[in-house]
Amino acid sequence: QVQLVESGGGLVQAGGSLRLSCAASGLRFGNYGMGWFRQAPEKEREFVAAVSRSASNTYYAESVKGRFTISRDNAKNTVYLQMNNLTPDDTAVYYCAATGMIISARQQNYNSWGQGTQVTVSS
Repeated sequence: QVQLVESGGGLVQAGGSLRLSCAASGLRFGNYGMGWFRQAPEKEREFVAAVSRSASNTYYAESVKGRFTISRDNAKNTVYLQMNNLTPDDTAVYYCAATGMIISARQQNYNSWGQGTQVTVSS
């Protein structure tokens, strides 16, 4: 049974930073592309970032490029999202997800999801 458990969310002031982690179990982690998505209140869930199986490739949403960095440690079965220069628009529940594809920005390609971690950015 695949389990993805996010951590690291919280309340931060605008301009601050947070680092999210997602610990995976129940899967051969290195065989999965990993992604981060987010859902703000009254909005649809959207893509944030993705990293390929070997971490050689990454994708980012335009809104987070230059501020967020996705990485993974296959030895620790963990994917990270470093978020810098946060703004109130980044307030959302952040989800990590796993895909059998090498890498993808499309939600429909992800079949395992975590429960999410809340990130709140105050102005």
